[in-house]
Amino acid sequence: MPPDQRARPFALLRTERQRRMVVAVNRAAAMLGIVPGQTLSDARALEPALEVAEATPEADSALLGRIADWARRYSPWTAADEPDGVVIDITGCAHLFGNHLLEGEEALAADLTGRLRAAGFSVRAAIADTPAAAWGLVRFGSPEERRREALDGLPLAALRLAPEMVEGLHALGLRRIGDLHAMPRAGLAARFGGRLLQRYDQAFGRLDEPISPRRPVADHRERLTFAEPIATPESIAGALRHLLGRLCKGLEAAGLGARRLRLDAHRTDQRVDDEPQSLTLGTSRPTRDPAALARLFTPLLERIEPGPGLETLVLSATETGPLSAVQTGMDGEGADGPGINDGLAELVDRLTLRLGERAVLRLVPRESWLPERCVAPHPPLERLPSPKPWPAGQPRPLRLLTPPEPVEATAPLPDDPPLQFVWRGVRHRVSRAEGPERIECEWWRGEGSLGLAVRDYYRVEDGDGRRFWLFRAGLYRPGENPRWFLHGFLG
Repeated sequence: MPPDQRARPFALLRTERQRRMVVAVNRAAAMLGIVPGQTLSDARALEPALEVAEATPEADSALLGRIADWARRYSPWTAADEPDGVVIDITGCAHLFGNHLLEGEEALAADLTGRLRAAGFSVRAAIADTPAAAWGLVRFGSPEERRREALDGLPLAALRLAPEMVEGLHALGLRRIGDLHAMPRAGLAARFGGRLLQRYDQAFGRLDEPISPRRPVADHRERLTFAEPIATPESIAGALRHLLGRLCKGLEAAGLGARRLRLDAHRTDQRVDDEPQSLTLGTSRPTRDPAALARLFTPLLERIEPGPGLETLVLSATETGPLSAVQTGMDGEGADGPGINDGLAELVDRLTLRLGERAVLRLVPRESWLPERCVAPHPPLERLPSPKPWPAGQPRPLRLLTPPEPVEATAPLPDDPPLQFVWRGVRHRVSRAEGPERIECEWWRGEGSLGLAVRDYYRVEDGDGRRFWLFRAGLYRPGENPRWFLHGFLG
């Protein structure tokens, strides 16, 4: 909300059963007694000048998701808590934050709330031992109070109970969370069901409540937060080398190698709804060589725009593979020769970065007689699960046209080779021919490529010695002109 509108009473509305209902208000409206759940007429009776707008739950949910993504600068375990919150598991992350006034959790909370307020949000944040306790403190208590005993004085609604359950507890004279301590658990479960005890145990840490992060969190991940923002290419490259060294040590301890890495760079001026700058690097085989990975990352670092400076770098191994120790010879070289495998792998990785993953492939045999389907792309350095040869006994061209191109051919009927054909406006007279070789399309693929179930292939040679691979489509049918195609070129 713009600053000039915050001082004016404002409410969001939605229609329920033909009535206009208030679903959210700002602080100025709340001070006048306007609360969610009122009708618009009752709210206007309290403040005739109330400004209203239509509630947009989908847009609110999307914004909450973007805030949860933005909060990943503080921890990878972030999730939206509909309809108005974000939960962050900062276990093991608080020590990364601090300044000359605050340290740890206090510094993290101050940085988070300060950035959100600067972006125009009204925000409250609480840190507690459990997500349920933090939820209750931030909505019904004091965010600065972190002791578990602080929950005792909160109303029962702070346990995230349904309104009808809260009313039933009130009827028994139970108003605060602390009132439940002396009550017999069996009696509470018999009267209110297991949900009450579940929420109660979650708040006090007796029952785990894991956070499902909005995005999958990589098992191997390293983070580096800088006391002062960095912006020079040398400092960014140095920080990346440091992260690579730490990440590769963790991979080595797990017996793994990286197959895909992602580097996220967070700028100091990054807005709440901005994604961090990300670089993705894939390798042809599992590796944990920091020097080789740094060389692969070097050309990619030019894409990072540091602006006023980077405050955090996060390096994740999003895909890994098993990598056991390699036996070396007495001279320190690998058993397969002097660095042949490592050098080839790095060459493939460099070509892949420059040309793209789809441009660096290995063609392997596939069990199919159809010429356009008898090869399949495969990662260049991965082993084949079960190598299979191409169909033997018939020569095949090295160059194929995709798709086969139609030609005008003259041939005796029904199964003789062509005497001549016209391709791309040039007439070729056939001096020699071999065939036919009949190929049936796979029945499970319907009519197959070009809608043709049967092909009769011929190897022909023209008067200039050029050799072509032609086929006639379909079976001979009297009264129908046969269709001819050029599919490839023989050596």
